[in-house]
Amino acid sequence: MDSETNKKLPVTDPLKSEGKEKNGSAMTKQGAYAAISYMASAVLLVMFNKAALSSYSFPYANVITLFQNMSNNPARLVSFKTLLHSLPLALSYLLYMLITMESVRAINVPMYTTLRRTTVAFTMIVEYLLTGQKHSLRVVGSVGIIILGAFVAGARDLSFDAYGYAVVFVANICTAVYLASIARIGKSSGLNSFGLMWCNGIICGPILLFWTSIRGDLEAMRNFPFLFSPGFQVVMLLSCIMAFLINYFVFMNTTLNSALTQTICGNLKDLFTIGFGWILFGGLPFDLMNVVGQSLGFFGSCLYAYCKLKGQ
Repeated sequence: MDSETNKKLPVTDPLKSEGKEKNGSAMTKQGAYAAISYMASAVLLVMFNKAALSSYSFPYANVITLFQNMSNNPARLVSFKTLLHSLPLALSYLLYMLITMESVRAINVPMYTTLRRTTVAFTMIVEYLLTGQKHSLRVVGSVGIIILGAFVAGARDLSFDAYGYAVVFVANICTAVYLASIARIGKSSGLNSFGLMWCNGIICGPILLFWTSIRGDLEAMRNFPFLFSPGFQVVMLLSCIMAFLINYFVFMNTTLNSALTQTICGNLKDLFTIGFGWILFGGLPFDLMNVVGQSLGFFGSCLYAYCKLKGQ
């Protein structure tokens, strides 16, 4: 029964995946496509989420998370065994979404992207603990440059907010666990990106619906003054579309490349996120130390990308 149900899900060939691992760690064309597509959708998702939470002052971040999760939920049954196998991934995904959404609200866009760069350190540790993945000295060095850049950029943040910083660091830990879980469960289950997304949607959807209901967010949302505003509705729609795309490309990038590569891609796209965030939302005064730190982080990300392309 389980095998018949799993045949209905998009799956990957475990032998092919294993063969790719043995052939080396250089990034393939498909892997590069997944990485670039993720970066483009990630920039847009942060902008739309920030617009809903800040520009329209929408106070119900959990409702946005629920709508975004519903955009990933399939109208198809899966076996209980498959759901049970993907349960750790779904729970880490739920924490990742909820806390990341709160971190976007709690801090301005430039500093949000700066602090999120420290995720690479957490990812390397969690990846090693869960999958035993080790990296070359050049890769470790590039990660060190990224972290150094993050600390330099935030050293003189005039808008320091202890709560906001704490939430971002918790989001970093959740992100690291989530990405490492994708790499581990994706390979062991045989499900491809869509299959993993479907399992996440089936497990997380009811939990989010229950959570937002008991908190009264769904009922309170009816009194939101911009609920029927065309601008707000367009922002919410685009946010859900970007959430679907980014989840697909996160799974694709992590399974084709690695959890650390996915994290580095998040750092590379930060240059554009910071630029758009400064222009559209502001919130951070110009500071030379911040610019130097951002440049260091971008250089470290490029160095990592070069190492992966060369298979180092």
